[in-house]
Amino acid sequence: MVGAGRTDGGAGVRAATRSTAPVFVLGGAQTDFARHWTREGLTLTDLMRDTAQGALRGARVDASAIEVGHVANFVAELFCGQGHLGGLLVEADRAFEGMPTSTHEAACAAGGAALMAAMADIESGRYDCALVIGVELMRNVKGDAAAHHLGAAAYVPRETEGVPYPWPQLFSDLGDEYDRRYGIRHHHLAALAQSNFANARRNPRAQTRAWVLAPENFTEDQGANPVVAGRIRKQDCSQITDGGAAVVLASARFAAQWARREGESLEAIPVIQGWGHRTGRMSFADKIAASRDQAYVLPHVRGAITDAYARAGVAGPAALDAIETHDCFTTTHYMAIDHFGLTAPGESWKSIEDGVIQRGGRCPMNTGGGLTGGGHPIGATGVRMVLDAATQVRGAAGDCQVEGARTVATLNLGGSGTTAVCTIVGRAG
Repeated sequence: MVGAGRTDGGAGVRAATRSTAPVFVLGGAQTDFARHWTREGLTLTDLMRDTAQGALRGARVDASAIEVGHVANFVAELFCGQGHLGGLLVEADRAFEGMPTSTHEAACAAGGAALMAAMADIESGRYDCALVIGVELMRNVKGDAAAHHLGAAAYVPRETEGVPYPWPQLFSDLGDEYDRRYGIRHHHLAALAQSNFANARRNPRAQTRAWVLAPENFTEDQGANPVVAGRIRKQDCSQITDGGAAVVLASARFAAQWARREGESLEAIPVIQGWGHRTGRMSFADKIAASRDQAYVLPHVRGAITDAYARAGVAGPAALDAIETHDCFTTTHYMAIDHFGLTAPGESWKSIEDGVIQRGGRCPMNTGGGLTGGGHPIGATGVRMVLDAATQVRGAAGDCQVEGARTVATLNLGGSGTTAVCTIVGRAG
């Protein structure tokens, strides 16, 4: 039947075809995620401008060369009372006036959604050069208000009514489901948190780079590491962050011209080799009910990853040198390990104990601190991940560099794992 698109008997999985046109990552920029923009008297407009201008400098591209802009953001309407962010992007540089823009919202996967749209623009031949920018200003309200605003990405009111902190609770539920199916232990989750905070200390733009945490801050001691909700404790959580990240994407034609001008080899420029993008049920309980008899807790997340592998033409995690994953909570990080195929389902603890995902391991994860240590300005996160992956592939990640990295994967999640966007970033040659 024309348009059916199903390939797995109705489980919602679609066939992954190889990407037909390369999308190059010329460069970009990330703001300092430790900055508190409101305390500095700065606004979302300032954040947008600084991020965009930084990306143009980082990519060595003139503003007049950008043909289309894609903005990623979750809830500026709630935090800042500001919508229509494509217009704010035009305010970032007078050369952008008249440029087509659009804004993308997919909760914490807003950055991934914006990247997917920009890549489609380039793959279709509609445009040759795109700016993808993610911004979020979140520290301008008190913690309770921020928790309320962030609850908009859950299934309202079903998952939020009477729940002070919906996200710690929902991702505690993820840990509970792992515990029910396979067993899970606190010290494995704590090891993930410790790794991310340690990696953040090497990252000059990480929010927690100056934090000093003692070993007891990762234990089950209520005073040193208090419970936030369920099994989620303070150091299991990502941060409330102000920040922006942006990348300049280009077609092969534009990238070849850029390489000649800059005296670089086209084969050395990072390229998005493959991608996967899937959406599951809105509520976490419905997602779990749908996967009850399956090996993977979130099969659509696993599908987004295997789609990216297929489109990139790689066999699986053995081809990866590093991973940037969505560790909004340690349970999410734990889930990503087996969903990437680094272990069998339910055995993520093996990669933790064996050091596979630690700095210096076979496939280190979140070498700049991830969301937990690096910071999580929601709209910027998916864009930051691709920027970090491209920087690794270029060999330009400084103290966060994985030696010899040529292929890096990213996983950006929105809501309770509802939206999943995975990319594989490598080299053209």
